[in-house]
Amino acid sequence: MSGSGYDISSDATVIKLHGTAAVLPGGHLAIGGVDVVELAREFGTPLWVLDEAHFRENCRAFRRAFCPERFPAGAEVVYAGKALLTRAVCRLVALEGLSLDVVSGGELWTALGAGVPPDRIYFHGNNKTEEELKLALRAGVGRVVVDSLDELELLTALAEQAGAGRPGGNRRVGVLLRVTPGVEVATHDHIRTGQVGSKFGLDLGSEQALEAVRRCLDQPGLELRGLHCHLGSQVREVHPYAEAAEVLLELAAASREATGWTPDELSLGGGFAVRYRVADEPVPAVEDYAEAIARVVTRVAAQLRLPVPKVLVEPGRAIAATAGWTLYTVGVVKEVPGIATYVAVDGGMADNPRPALYGARYEAALASRVSSPPDGVFTVVGRCCETGDILVRDVSLPKPVRGDVLVVSCTGAYNFSMASNYNRLPRPAMVLVCDGRAELVVRRQTYADLDAFEELPDRLKGLEDP
Repeated sequence: MSGSGYDISSDATVIKLHGTAAVLPGGHLAIGGVDVVELAREFGTPLWVLDEAHFRENCRAFRRAFCPERFPAGAEVVYAGKALLTRAVCRLVALEGLSLDVVSGGELWTALGAGVPPDRIYFHGNNKTEEELKLALRAGVGRVVVDSLDELELLTALAEQAGAGRPGGNRRVGVLLRVTPGVEVATHDHIRTGQVGSKFGLDLGSEQALEAVRRCLDQPGLELRGLHCHLGSQVREVHPYAEAAEVLLELAAASREATGWTPDELSLGGGFAVRYRVADEPVPAVEDYAEAIARVVTRVAAQLRLPVPKVLVEPGRAIAATAGWTLYTVGVVKEVPGIATYVAVDGGMADNPRPALYGARYEAALASRVSSPPDGVFTVVGRCCETGDILVRDVSLPKPVRGDVLVVSCTGAYNFSMASNYNRLPRPAMVLVCDGRAELVVRRQTYADLDAFEELPDRLKGLEDP
């Protein structure tokens, strides 16, 4: 079976197979040509599985959509590393010709260690530390995305210390100014970032943004390249991007009038929605987002008599989510008469906090019986000591039994990134699957790893119990 559509269905259950996922003749699920049940046996569970071919195809889909035919002034796809970042992921992103955005010194360190060219790295964040900015300047990142006047002052001082822009010194620091466009989007409050009052960006309702432009232009160590905004995550409509582009271009026109400067680059951030479940409403295609952005940038730039800027976008979830799967082993199956039948697995909110944080909804299947008819409706719960540790509610499955491998789809984004050691649970391993191969890219934590960085003060050693 092809993995491109809704391959498994009955009256009571439907699960979407993304990418290379397919059903083997014996009824087992395979990803990247590898039997998922065998993956669980070899690497253990919980286990994150990344479909390399699908991840790379998602990268290519964005490059095709944001092409020179639509964007004659140029377009750049910048992968948002916060969605999923490992050294292997960095390599895939670089091999597919994408740039990379990072939001911390740790993400920057990973990218540099993976060999991502520094000039293709964009450094974001609303509170970059002095040490992080120094690391970025030493590495020579392509752009620092400045989030506030306070940060601009710090970056200016550090660039001056580094000799940026001086004869014989370091090159000037490329800067994008992040502004808050005041565009509301229909998504969860916790992942909405472009609205008035957001902690992110320079306020457009005051003179902050224009003041930042003036200050940048006055600094010989800084090279102001463009404007940036980000609306939030899981944006299911194209019109907010068009609206944000118009707002940024209007700011560009105001900047030209006030200072003579116009942006070479216009970054509209990411947030492109993903359809997690068959039951979810369809989301726009990548081409729909690209076409809407291209139309408004061309039209408004002409109306305002501005040069058409290069357009940047920052997909993260839209590339990683559908390429990821999580495998669990079923433990306790407990029926509460009249309420629910709980299927407890060996992971939970420690490896996927999104259902508890955002009410995120997922699909699940039994990896050895994905095409079998369901026996009932079950609720998949984790092993953490929290009532809210529920991974998947009301999923139709064949009757699970202890030892079954349960697979949850669409877990490539923000699961690994947001995982924790809650309840002192070791973090899972991650494997990359492609063409019948499975390669370990993140090893499983051991119990010894859990206290590897702890110190026991001498005064607490050798004490006897009272």
